[in-house]
Amino acid sequence: MRVLKISPRGYCYGVVDAIQMAKRVARDPAVPRPIYVLGQIVHNRHAVDGLRDLGIITLDGPDRMVLLDQITIGTVIFTAHGVSPAVKAAARTKGLNCVDATCPDVTRTHDLVLDLVAKGYEIIYVGKRGHPEPEGVIGEAPEHVHLVETLAEVDMLNVETPRLAITTQTTLSQWDTQAIIDRVKLRYPHVQVHNDICHATQERQNAATTQVEEADLVVVVGDERSNNSKRLVHVVREIAGRPAVLVDDVEHLSPELLQGVGTVAVTSGSSTPSEITRAVIQYLEHFEPDPDAE
Repeated sequence: MRVLKISPRGYCYGVVDAIQMAKRVARDPAVPRPIYVLGQIVHNRHAVDGLRDLGIITLDGPDRMVLLDQITIGTVIFTAHGVSPAVKAAARTKGLNCVDATCPDVTRTHDLVLDLVAKGYEIIYVGKRGHPEPEGVIGEAPEHVHLVETLAEVDMLNVETPRLAITTQTTLSQWDTQAIIDRVKLRYPHVQVHNDICHATQERQNAATTQVEEADLVVVVGDERSNNSKRLVHVVREIAGRPAVLVDDVEHLSPELLQGVGTVAVTSGSSTPSEITRAVIQYLEHFEPDPDAE
């Protein structure tokens, strides 16, 4: 089978930094034990399993403060998605050793919100409910940050102020956020726009929409919980107009999925370990479809 390897793909620098930081902590005998991660370090089960093998305990759930209640001693690592100031303060009050693995791009959004609110702005934040990144950003100033996920929610906004700004979750699709930003600008022409989709996310989305013209199928390697991986599938289907599927690893590929496919393109989310994507590519390169299958 012919395989097109989309580039860039896979790990971004924020993910690499977070995982390497966690590994250094696990290997340092001076770090207080046990070692916990507050949520998945990145949204990929293979990356989480790798940290478990080093003795790191991942506590997973929708509310970071609730997860923190389970920790009484030791070290807590904050994930690449970031956490709210309230969670950090509570961890310090417990006397925990705190390690912050927040992606620098997410930190910039936190800082932006703090700066704008200090100047008297209300913030419209485009993000996904239930995702840890908005939870952390909104936690910087919950009374001044208004989460919207859809165009309908923009229409329901009731924010009347001369100082209004809009910003975004870093892992969304630039096409999705642009539609919402345009709707906000229609309602509030004076809004100050800050599109905070990270550079790595934009690069991977652009590559996935411009390098797949010859592909009969696009395989996106990533975890179901990875928002940036799911957005890659979305933009390939909606922007490039090509069939696309999300697979967790090579075990999720099947002859049935690949039947009738002559050329397949492969990309992966920014939280997908490189060795997982390599295994998928190797499988596809050696795959020979059954000529007798219907």
